[in-house]
Amino acid sequence: MPTVNLTNDNFKETVDKSDIVLVDFWAEWCGPCKMFAPIFEEVSEKHPDIVFGKVNTEEEQQLATTFQIRSIPTLMIFREQIVIFAQPGMLPASALEEVIGKARELDMDHVRAEIAKQQAGQDA
Repeated sequence: MPTVNLTNDNFKETVDKSDIVLVDFWAEWCGPCKMFAPIFEEVSEKHPDIVFGKVNTEEEQQLATTFQIRSIPTLMIFREQIVIFAQPGMLPASALEEVIGKARELDMDHVRAEIAKQQAGQDA
């Protein structure tokens, strides 16, 4: 599946309608971003069931601010509308594949229970 350009207009809908979404926050002037782009594209072709999205932080500053992007490239993974991974820096293809494998294996019922526990602790 080809990568999708994510904007403020389609970001929420994309994350809401997809089980797993990988997001590459990047900018045109960023050297490491340009080096990561073909890796991201290549890996996306191996996982047609996952949405691979790209956010141009120069054009979509509101999204970059919302997700507190301070360094690019930053990779973020959403699973069932929950951020389960966020890391600045580029990854080699093998590491990206490993992260995707772990995202697929994650027990989301456990993740939601942990989030509920944390939120209950903050409310107390």
